[in-house]
Order: sequence, then structure tokens, then C-alpha cells
Amino acid sequence: MNPGQPRGTATAHVRAGWMAGGSEGTCMLIATDRPSGSREVWDRFWSGQRPIGEIYSTGDRIVEALAGVLDPQGKWVLEVGAGSGRDSLRLAEMGARVVALDYSPAAVRTVRELAKQQGVAVFVVLGDALQMPFRPGAFDLVFHQGLLEHFRDPLPLLRANMAVLRPGGYVLVDVPQKYHPYTAIKHLLMWIGRWFAGWETEYTIGGLESLVRSVGLTPVKCYGDWMRPSLFYRSLRLALLRVGVRLPMHPKGIPILRDIRAAVRRRLRRKRWAYYTFLDVGVVACLPAAADLERA
Repeated sequence: MNPGQPRGTATAHVRAGWMAGGSEGTCMLIATDRPSGSREVWDRFWSGQRPIGEIYSTGDRIVEALAGVLDPQGKWVLEVGAGSGRDSLRLAEMGARVVALDYSPAAVRTVRELAKQQGVAVFVVLGDALQMPFRPGAFDLVFHQGLLEHFRDPLPLLRANMAVLRPGGYVLVDVPQKYHPYTAIKHLLMWIGRWFAGWETEYTIGGLESLVRSVGLTPVKCYGDWMRPSLFYRSLRLALLRVGVRLPMHPKGIPILRDIRAAVRRRLRRKRWAYYTFLDVGVVACLPAAADLERA
């Protein structure tokens, strides 16, 4: 299986780009891309002065969401809108054959640098999420985190995901949850023009499940997680950084209290109402093997 086979891109151009990034187990495929007003925003973000270690990751949320659904070992996996690519690198460490796609050159450089530092083999692609240069049915899993909420019409993105997914493969969609204090803060900043990412939205778990069903995907698992560390701690840490005081990214806490909190979270996580308290929610959905596979 060769997910790197381009569509609508000159062969010589692709070969040159592929060879250019082939060191240290990483490759780069230069794909056609469409102009977008927000690409500069993400270039500035990933080219900023903040070290990657100062940007909170998803932890193991994506890996845990796949548990019991898909074993990454040997599977072709595509991350769309990879950003730092840390989820992709984690899956590659577990044996997946991973392609990380982003339309921001700065994000692509970030993924390549992290892959080189960690000695992890990934294919890094500069390309458009709506015009991906992969053949139909190339991937066992397509996933994205923090991407769908930036699309006013999310359906073309989901259909583009399906177009490169094999029958029986999975799409994982991870988005901000609607009813969270962070959402209110985000919308206030959007209203006054201070939110760095421009327009974005958020979803309830029910709304997200309905959305993936509307394009012919079948939800098989839903999940979510709280903000860790808390919004209060993150805000305090940011305020203190501005006056030169640096708190750890993740406070250690008191061991016995940490264990109690973890046990309570495990119990609450099984409750449907808990999804309305999470910071982020996600759905893993399957492309039925009997689905109409006509590609847009």
C-alpha cells in the first residue's frame, strides 16, 4: 500500500520533495495546497518563541481512545492538521506507519524536527486537508485533533477523510466541548478580537455523533477528558510567567490526593453527563465496508 501516491501533482515535483526530507527516518512530500487566510496564523504560532514543551499536548488521549478499537501496529495512519505531530509520533512509536499532514510550513518543520529528535519514522506532508494527495482507500485510520472546529462547514472535511479511508477503516475526530468555562473565555476573546486562531466553534458529544453519522460513518466509541492541569492552574502559571516566575507545566500534587482524584475520574468518565463537563470530546467512527465507496 502506498499512501504517498500523489493526485494532481507533477511526478518530478513530488519525487524532489520526497527525497529532500528523507533523512533521519522522516520524509517530506510537497503537495498542492490552496490559499487560506488563516495559514499565516498557524505559521506564526508554530514559529513563535514558545518552546514546544511549553505547549500543552493531548497526552495519551488519542492512543487511549483507540484502545479496544484499533491496534496501531502496522496500520497506515493519517493525521490531518498535525500541528506539532506529537500524537502522530506516539502512534509511530507503537508501530503505525504514519503520515502527518498540515498546510502550515512552520508546523511541517516542527513535526520533522520532533521526529528527528525522537528518532521516529514518519512521512510529513505539506498539503490541504480538503485536497489531499493520497489515493482512495490508502489509510486504516484518519484522525485529527483541534481541526474540525475551525471549519464553518465541517462536512467537506469529513468527506475528504472518508475519501482516503479503506472500507472498514476508522475516523477519529477530537474537538472542544461546548459547555466548558474555557469555551466562554474563548468566545469573549473572539468577540473582542483577541483570540489568536480567529473563528472557531465547539460541539456537544451528541452533536458530534450526529455529525459523523450524517456523512455515513458509524460511531463505535465516544470519549472525552477534562482539562489537566486545571484552567485555574494554567491561568495562574501564565500570569506568573509574565513576571518571571515559572511553575511546572504539570504540578505533581500530593500522591494520595492524586490517586483519589484519578479513581474518581475513572468512575465519572463512564457517566454520559460527564461529557458535558469535559474540555474535549471525541468520536471514533467506522466507514462501513458495505458503504457506497464512490469518492468525491
